[in-house]
Amino acid sequence: MNSYGPGGEPAVEWSVVASAVGPLLLAATPVGLVTVAFHARPDVRDAALARLRTRLGAEPVEAPGSARLAEPIRRLAAYFAGELRDFGLELDWSLTAGFPREVLRELASEVPYGTVIGYGELAARVGRPEGAQAVGAAMGSNPLPVVVPCHRVVESDGGLGGFGGGLETKRQLLALEGVLPQPLF
Repeated sequence: MNSYGPGGEPAVEWSVVASAVGPLLLAATPVGLVTVAFHARPDVRDAALARLRTRLGAEPVEAPGSARLAEPIRRLAAYFAGELRDFGLELDWSLTAGFPREVLRELASEVPYGTVIGYGELAARVGRPEGAQAVGAAMGSNPLPVVVPCHRVVESDGGLGGFGGGLETKRQLLALEGVLPQPLF
């Protein structure tokens, strides 16, 4: 398994960064940001790196000072500080394909900061009005949460629905964006 691309640069660089919702593992390829993983404790980190290794066929290289990760890290910090509403990052979509990729691209481009959309409505937007459950599965497999804002997808009755980062994390992200009230304490 090769860790380096044709130009001698690492094929996948990663780092763990602090955030308002806990440590995040970020990984990028020469194409762009490829993974954001919540709760990046050692067990979660190891599982995320194993997934990258298997799916991308390259050994991820830890690179805390990576130029490739500098902009995603800066923009995530600005987002959590309430200073950024649109990430505008180059993304590597290679960890998703087919219907899930279609749904995630629609979500990323058409559901702006501070808004929410129902699973069924998002399914209808991509031409599968009966596909609410498939949209839920796509959200659960989102390799780029926060940046591709699956936290903005909710149940039609107003319930939060599920979330890979946990419902408390989803609440925090929606409160940050002004969709839900901030906790009193």
